[in-house]
Amino acid sequence: MTSDSKNGDTDDGPLGFAHHDHAACVSDTLAAAEARCATEGLRFTPVRRKVLEILLQEHRALGAYAILDRLREEGFGSQPPVAYRALDFLVVNGLAHKIERLNAFIACAHPSHSHAPAFMICRLCDAVAETQSSPARGALGDAARATGFRIERTVVEAEGVCPACVDKADV
Repeated sequence: MTSDSKNGDTDDGPLGFAHHDHAACVSDTLAAAEARCATEGLRFTPVRRKVLEILLQEHRALGAYAILDRLREEGFGSQPPVAYRALDFLVVNGLAHKIERLNAFIACAHPSHSHAPAFMICRLCDAVAETQSSPARGALGDAARATGFRIERTVVEAEGVCPACVDKADV
């Protein structure tokens, strides 16, 4: 299996479902986030860094209160605004995404470039894999062009069963 460092996908599929060197995944993404924040003049505070690290620890979406619990355990504070401010920063700056279906957050698998993500969410284990989508292409893009609508943002979330859970799924 080879990894494409530009988009986080591997030969076996999106990173969230593929076997990979997870320690390197975490450290490489944190280093990329630090470098990007430095280049763009963004303040990557210790709390923001810790929230991104928490999100990177698993390829699962985490709710704000689960993140807050982990921050509390690490000594970063216990008030909800602590987590929400850090999450807002990460989302606004493309380092994390909100998974609408779960009302939770996941680290961005492609933080080095602007993209339209699509998420595959396992209904059994809540694992989430991020891949690329092309909203301007396909039926949605065709419909938008036909009506003169300009797509600015899409949220694509597919629910199903991940490779690790496929044997447990009801057939």
